[in-house]
Amino acid sequence: MFGQAPVPGCILSWSLLDLTPPWIESPETIVMHHGIGANRHIFDGWLPALIGRYRILRFDMRGHGASSRPEDQPLDLDRLTDDLFAVMDAAGVGQAHLLGESIGGTVVLNAALRAPERVRRLAVSNGAHVGGSIQSVAGWERMIRGEGMAAWSDFMMQGRFHGGAIPEAQRDWFAAQQATACPDTVLRLLAALVGADLSPRLPGLRPKLLLLHPDNSPFIPVAVMAALRDLVPGARLHVIGQARHGLPFSHPETCARLLAAFLNEP
Repeated sequence: MFGQAPVPGCILSWSLLDLTPPWIESPETIVMHHGIGANRHIFDGWLPALIGRYRILRFDMRGHGASSRPEDQPLDLDRLTDDLFAVMDAAGVGQAHLLGESIGGTVVLNAALRAPERVRRLAVSNGAHVGGSIQSVAGWERMIRGEGMAAWSDFMMQGRFHGGAIPEAQRDWFAAQQATACPDTVLRLLAALVGADLSPRLPGLRPKLLLLHPDNSPFIPVAVMAALRDLVPGARLHVIGQARHGLPFSHPETCARLLAAFLNEP
């Protein structure tokens, strides 16, 4: 199923995949939220481990993929969270497991804090709860404005993947997605992320939380994720070796296996 969700200043493109067998009554849904520069297809490699039991709802953030380029307006974490709920509403999903990577991880944390009744369990991959902790982003605007999105994409690829971590065709595809994202939206998303701090509210987070993080992200140190784990009672952290900030795309089988085990727990 494919659809569009009108939100202020933009139309979001989404897809709902349901390949669960008919004997699973009322299958649960996983909502997947990508990060800046990517789109919903970065989670394609996760699907084989999940589609036999869960419905999968994915969407492209405003200014990314098949979603429209938004009108010039400010963005903050609550606006992005409203976008997530709008997609769930458009797809008829009242409650779901939420998975977010990078800024998507910050958004799903905020969603669970705002509306815990809509969230079953929660997973964050290479994301942060404190935007000001994110490193190496000071020159993004200068690079995007001065050199263009292709130069920014080349810079980001170095931070996302070790050399030889993914096949060349996949690497070229990812770089092209970043290069075609809306530059103004990328910069507004960055501003929204850097200004976020969920720390004071996190001890009250209700859904169970799984954290997946690379051992070598140049943007979010492992210590930031360890601090997030310590803020949320019962949260668990898996640090995955030989990975950078493109963890969900370079290590999909490992990530999906850990997510499936987490969701299958009583």
